[in-house]
Amino acid sequence: MKNRNRITLVRAASAALSIAALAFIATVAAPSIYAQDKPAPSTPPGSERTKEITDQATHEGHNHAETKLGEVTKAIAVITPFSGSSVKGQITFTQTGQGVHVTGRIEGLTPGTHGFHVHEFGDLSSLDATSAGGHYNPGNDPHAAPDDSKRHVGDLGNVEADASGVATYDRVDESLDLNGARSIVGRSVVVHANPDDLKSQPAGNAGPRVGAGVIGIAKP
Repeated sequence: MKNRNRITLVRAASAALSIAALAFIATVAAPSIYAQDKPAPSTPPGSERTKEITDQATHEGHNHAETKLGEVTKAIAVITPFSGSSVKGQITFTQTGQGVHVTGRIEGLTPGTHGFHVHEFGDLSSLDATSAGGHYNPGNDPHAAPDDSKRHVGDLGNVEADASGVATYDRVDESLDLNGARSIVGRSVVVHANPDDLKSQPAGNAGPRVGAGVIGIAKP
């Protein structure tokens, strides 16, 4: 009789433990099941704002790069003396829709006419500026006047110095360009001792180079 009572108590205790275990499992598992049923947010909190800021920074950086890598609109050459002269000056090149507007002032010249050209190289390492090479002539055309249809790109004609040795230049030249394969940036501008006769080959018989400057990108 005692053994039967003991067995009954053991069975009752086991049943009670099983019920308790099932209740515990249900309590723990329910949030997990709910979490599985509830769709997760497609974008983590705050990520939309982060993406917006990132896109804005990228866009601003891209615009900045475009500005830095954009086309040259203005260039400048500072003329210094060569071949024992005292010539100096400054020439400005501004890109326009009609060509390049060339303006400048040169002083220290002898009164009269002086050949004035863009030369092939920006190398002014020699005392007579012959290291600048010949006239810039990418089309292999004959030397001529600035208004001729066939001419060197570098054929800018002449400047006229007054009695005090000062010459000015002001011309819009359709053959010049500050950008592209025929850009004059990085080349040099040269003023000669004598007039350019605008016809003698290969350079107009303009004589020694008395002033020159490298054409560089101007500060905006």
